[in-house]
Amino acid sequence: MIETMLGRLKSSVLPSAILLGCAALTLTACSAVLASNDAENTVISAEVLRSADRLPVDEIVYFMLPDRFENGDMANDTGGFPGGKLDHGFDPTDKAFYQGGDLKGLTSRLDYIQGMGATAIWLGPIYKNKPVQGGPGQESSGYHGYWITDFTDVDPHLGTKADLKAFVSGAHERGMKVYLDIITNHTADVISYRECHDPDFTSPTKVEGGCAYRSIADYPYSTEGGPEGTPINAGFLGDAPHVQTYENFEKLTHQNYAYTPYIPAGEEDVKTPVWLNDLQYYSNRGETTWSGESSLYGDFSGLDDLLTTHPVVVDGMINIFKDWITEYRIDGFRIDTTRHVNPEFWAAFLPAMKNHAASIGIPHFYQFGEVYDPDPGALARFTRVDGFDQVLDFGFQSAVFAVVSGQEPTARLDQFLRGDDLYGDTTWKGLTQPTFLGNHDMGRFSGMLKSAIPGISQDELLARTKLAHGMMMFMRGVPVIYSGDEQGFVSDGNDQLAREPLFPSQTAVYNDNDLIGTDATTAESNFDMNHPMYTYIAKTAAIRQSHAAFRRGAMETRLFEVGTNTDTGAGMNVGQFDAATGTAFAFSRFDPVTGQEYLVAVNTAPTAQQTNVRVEPNTQGFTSLMGVCPATVATMATAQLDVPAFGIVVCQADGRADRHVR
Repeated sequence: MIETMLGRLKSSVLPSAILLGCAALTLTACSAVLASNDAENTVISAEVLRSADRLPVDEIVYFMLPDRFENGDMANDTGGFPGGKLDHGFDPTDKAFYQGGDLKGLTSRLDYIQGMGATAIWLGPIYKNKPVQGGPGQESSGYHGYWITDFTDVDPHLGTKADLKAFVSGAHERGMKVYLDIITNHTADVISYRECHDPDFTSPTKVEGGCAYRSIADYPYSTEGGPEGTPINAGFLGDAPHVQTYENFEKLTHQNYAYTPYIPAGEEDVKTPVWLNDLQYYSNRGETTWSGESSLYGDFSGLDDLLTTHPVVVDGMINIFKDWITEYRIDGFRIDTTRHVNPEFWAAFLPAMKNHAASIGIPHFYQFGEVYDPDPGALARFTRVDGFDQVLDFGFQSAVFAVVSGQEPTARLDQFLRGDDLYGDTTWKGLTQPTFLGNHDMGRFSGMLKSAIPGISQDELLARTKLAHGMMMFMRGVPVIYSGDEQGFVSDGNDQLAREPLFPSQTAVYNDNDLIGTDATTAESNFDMNHPMYTYIAKTAAIRQSHAAFRRGAMETRLFEVGTNTDTGAGMNVGQFDAATGTAFAFSRFDPVTGQEYLVAVNTAPTAQQTNVRVEPNTQGFTSLMGVCPATVATMATAQLDVPAFGIVVCQADGRADRHVR
């Protein structure tokens, strides 16, 4: 923490004014202040002021898939694999294949990332992947990084271990953190089942139409192919939490309880570490249905589901990812497919990562899980039960999109924020939750807006997209910017359609997109630091980083509107509503040390609005941080604000609230 760091500086020769100035800044900013002094007087090393000392709430995160960011080395485009597209996976004209981005390219653009105000980088998976998967006509490549064969090495399409070290070092030298995207739920699709994959299998148990999920009740571990089958695995007590022990799992010696799994010829040793090539460490129950028991034990789109109740798998994954922390000084993990792994695994894995990181000098290791659900109650289950300190805030994304798109009145935001109490103390009432607007799976915020509002103009699309990014910067949570949003990318849909590269693309389905804020297309290099989205993000990021209230302070809703049905006059929460009564939202953030209030007002309407907002009763006046704020209060405890169309106003008040001082 900054307070701790300042304590270390007491004996330095730095002027007290500099130290006091540092107290109001993040460590990155403080480091810059110190660096500006002459070398003779600067006795504080960069190591003391390293980025690892910052709290996770102080970060602004930039997320990208490295294959879709910048191509720094064309020599690795095919990953060194011989053959054609279906062998090496590279085809820059096809959205489903490697396009050429790599770690060298990413390192070359660190100044660009930092220039928009990002202080941490969430790096999509960089592990060695199976280059191509999928049946005839359904092939695609592992450019996204989620089809891992070697959990210990960098995918050759992206570079080398040395390239990764250079990237992490380059980020750390700039005071930026690095979060790795990790997977513990599954590996690449290697394992097959005789009953539905082997063309030479002639048994009556052969099935057609895919490998449907086979449950533990219908296909218990104790018999082969169902309750009436041949007894197997004598003495094995199943994998309930109280029997997840080495002694019990030593009795799970046969894997043909549901299907007859096998590894196709030539792939017997394709996975690393070597224990991952053993069938006993997989669930082997067929395709998930995405619900119930199958959500934990089913194969995720054919990917080999790890038996994460097995203690060898638990310890193996712990050792794998400890090594990544040790070797590369990683600052945190984004954890994929969180909901598809059992709570007992997380109870062992999460503290092991945090404790290991702390033991080697990374005190604030940040781990956030991916749970694709907008319901705060569903998300809170993973902080209350599974032990996550925070999960990706799909609830935030859903609420902000509903309001900024005009589908719901601003009461939706208040309803969402009331769910923060569900998370418990670990998230600081939502402050540590990573918030986002769109991503590589669900699509870009701008693309979703365009789909939701037919005929929307480019100017309005830009204005609404800016507004949402401003809200993300000033509301509670840790903002996550999706690569390309700062360049006005507008996706045609989700998944592969929302993974455009920032370097010149050769993919037609990307290059016909109409970007906002620019005349450029994705066929050009898009690293324009003067793009209106880039400069807007940089401006709002600077305000956030300059005032602790927006990073660490409590958030209190001041104004929301339920909307009024224009036909009946009745209040309504969903659907069409009167734009004059459902589009205002205001909230306050409070400095955690002084209690000073910061007032933020939002207008989701296409016309300017004047609105009265409650403030602290001891407030007399305001300083404008963004937009135009009134010089004084309208009357005691009331501010009158003029908020432009699709606009946001940010005011620093002179009032304080002791109730929000920690």
